[in-house]
Amino acid sequence: MSQSDDPDALARNALRLIGPDPANWVPDRPRIDHNVTIVGGGQTGCALAFALRRAGIGKVTILEAAPNEQRAGIWLNAARMNLLRTPKSLPGPEAGFPELGFQAWYEARHGRDAYAAIDRIPRLEWAAYLSWYKQFLNINPRYQTRLIRIEPAGDHFRLHLETPAGATAETTRKIILATGFSGGGGKYIPDVLTSNLPPSLYAHTEDAIDFPDLRGKTVAVIGAAASAFDAAGVALEHGAAEVHLFARRDTIAATPITRSRGFPGAYDNFHQLPDADRWHQAIRFRRAGSTPTTDAIERTVKYPDFHLHLSAPWTNAAANNGIETTINGATHHFDFAIAGTGYTADIAARPELSGFAGQILLWRDRYTPPAAEQDEALACHPYLGSGHELLEKAPDTAPFLKHIHVQNPAGFVSFGLPIGDVPSMKRDIPVIVGRISSDLFRADLDTLRHRMTGDVPPDFTDALWRSAVR
Repeated sequence: MSQSDDPDALARNALRLIGPDPANWVPDRPRIDHNVTIVGGGQTGCALAFALRRAGIGKVTILEAAPNEQRAGIWLNAARMNLLRTPKSLPGPEAGFPELGFQAWYEARHGRDAYAAIDRIPRLEWAAYLSWYKQFLNINPRYQTRLIRIEPAGDHFRLHLETPAGATAETTRKIILATGFSGGGGKYIPDVLTSNLPPSLYAHTEDAIDFPDLRGKTVAVIGAAASAFDAAGVALEHGAAEVHLFARRDTIAATPITRSRGFPGAYDNFHQLPDADRWHQAIRFRRAGSTPTTDAIERTVKYPDFHLHLSAPWTNAAANNGIETTINGATHHFDFAIAGTGYTADIAARPELSGFAGQILLWRDRYTPPAAEQDEALACHPYLGSGHELLEKAPDTAPFLKHIHVQNPAGFVSFGLPIGDVPSMKRDIPVIVGRISSDLFRADLDTLRHRMTGDVPPDFTDALWRSAVR
């Protein structure tokens, strides 16, 4: 069978060449269900599962609250860009095996010329690739399984879960939070909307928005990052009568503040920078704002019914046969508002962590910035260790925290941008898996030492060589 007949031939051969997955070397412990629990069944969670498998770490489970694969992750849901915002050549979840990467998958289906012709990866093609990746590698998230609460229980955790069969509890030794953009706190919707308007009149870009219902309506979009422009573009494409995008700054951020994507030295070693340098990079990004892609802007400005308002923060809103707001002296009326306003970093807001959130070391506990760089939102980010682990605020009061690893944007100040997204996979997944492997190995060293040095049956007897002795 030729490759054209079997588009998975190269990938299948790669798995043959790297050999079978190593056997699970982690000793079983009584009453422990899982060695590692990954919370989140999107691209990062599945990539971590594959890397752990290749490291010989078994009894790994993936919890995913979404009802099915199509609802998990962002690519078929909150993501509305036509093209991914990252370069097509970046390594992804393939764990160093190029035959399992997007380029090999795409070329096997469309040819080398087709891959060469695309500038960036189409979003729907990326979603299709991720679906193939999970199926081909037999990675099976447990859908409809929501983590409600993490309960420390000595040398492990008790996970309180909500499942289709009802509430249950399972035990695990390690946890990885691969919970996406909202995993560090939650989606941020300005108080001007939540305090003055009924929920039927607004949504966050992460929400499932009924864009066909916006046909013929006047829509406000608050925010000027890529997700805001994407939402505006989709509303226009679905026939919105007008879309007004409101930016609080006096310009649209055009210069990337963090240049680490094209600067591997800085990105790969970001965690080793002094705290002052990491904080300075974070504050620069926060103050400059996120840069939308060129095509996201082009998608909107081609419509004459798109209106961009600069230096136009929302300070008031009222429900008056829709939405009424006065900005810079002009009164506007809208049928619906979309908040493209990002996410919060508030560990205490995460229900799974709320029971011990006060024991987690935050940046405010570790670093005091100069007066010109004070920022309470950044100060709320957890101060992560080198293996992406949570740290305890007071020594010897919460040693269990080091067994919770964070791979979502809550690690922004500690590890730089982006984190928990495609560009971070090459750097962060080996680090997290390496730390988990080390921790599990050292924790069971007595058992594993015997395995390394204990008596084993000989491969042969001296009869094999005795006749050659002279």
